[in-house]
Amino acid sequence: MSEQVAVRVVSRIDELEAGQWDACAGCEDPFVSHAFLNALERSGSATAKRGWLPQHLAIEQAGELRAVAPLYVKGHSYGEYVFDWSWADAYQRAGFDYYPKLQSCVPFSPVGGRRLLVHPDADHDHLSRTLVAAMLELGRQAGVSGVHITFCSESEWGTCGDAGMLQRTGVQYHWHNQGYESFDDFLGALIGRKRKQIKQERRKAQGCGAKLQLLRGDDIKPEHWEALYGFYLSTVNDKWASAYLTRDFFARIGETMAHRVAVLMAFDGGKPVAGALNLVGSKALFGRYWGGDRRYRFLHFEACYHRAVQLAIELGLERVEAGAQGRHKIKRGYVPVPTYSVHWLAQPQFRSAIDGFLQREREEMDHERAYLLEHSPYARDRRRRKSVAAE
Repeated sequence: MSEQVAVRVVSRIDELEAGQWDACAGCEDPFVSHAFLNALERSGSATAKRGWLPQHLAIEQAGELRAVAPLYVKGHSYGEYVFDWSWADAYQRAGFDYYPKLQSCVPFSPVGGRRLLVHPDADHDHLSRTLVAAMLELGRQAGVSGVHITFCSESEWGTCGDAGMLQRTGVQYHWHNQGYESFDDFLGALIGRKRKQIKQERRKAQGCGAKLQLLRGDDIKPEHWEALYGFYLSTVNDKWASAYLTRDFFARIGETMAHRVAVLMAFDGGKPVAGALNLVGSKALFGRYWGGDRRYRFLHFEACYHRAVQLAIELGLERVEAGAQGRHKIKRGYVPVPTYSVHWLAQPQFRSAIDGFLQREREEMDHERAYLLEHSPYARDRRRRKSVAAE
């Protein structure tokens, strides 16, 4: 029988000791590390004033922290990447308030991973269920419209579904390492025209007048972080979007977790003209923020996709996750994979209607991924389809 646990809510992640949080979070995903989430809060990027009120869950057992979950009271739906604007509109047209809501996620980062962070020595299944039950109970007590866990793991998706939460899927594009020893080894796995296209893109990027440089750890200086913030703002402005992250956020991750960062920065005459910020996990390279002078064509493809793949091969990582959206990634070796989220809604009539919608959406996502996989750039996939068709 499991020992009795105590569940509490903390309004700042720095109320919990970093080492204890990270013992639950593990080293696979830097986005759920204490340093990353604390940088968001301390920099003013994810705070109550910005519609992100931290309400993190912490479970103690025998006086030790055994499980945690990042959790926020949200006053809007910005910065989530699992879109529920139509749900909010329907709620409000029916005379109900959709905001506030409870959201377990990594703010501003559409990166899949664990949200129910259980210490490896603890009873994983029991404490995962306890975290979910605590979220739902907190939602009921607070009178919010719903509880949402976005970009969770597939196993958490199942656990939450068993608890009565509605299940949703999406699609992203990831590159997977098939034991490649070099970038040329990877290129050899592609069909001819895709291989040719990537080679052409790389030649054009290398001849654009700017030189890409890999910066890691202490090599990333304050002036590089300042440049990255400027590149981030340039991308935000190009998309007519809002800048969620502050300048101080970039400075803080430079101070606390530069060892988990890989920057690909382009220089022209010693001046930084473009850059891509990646976080490095134990199994994956996560591409996050990109920006730069648009006069340097093809640098985006080189820095965000091709050099990311090359770096992952050199580091022996299993995959590259290059963020949300982008069918154009397929021709560059990235393949469609499912993403997962779960949702609990307080209003029974809306819960039923959205459940039906999500069932249809999951079927559409399955069909979309199957269709996209038919356009795989890998020679082995083309041969396999021809073999199946011949049978």
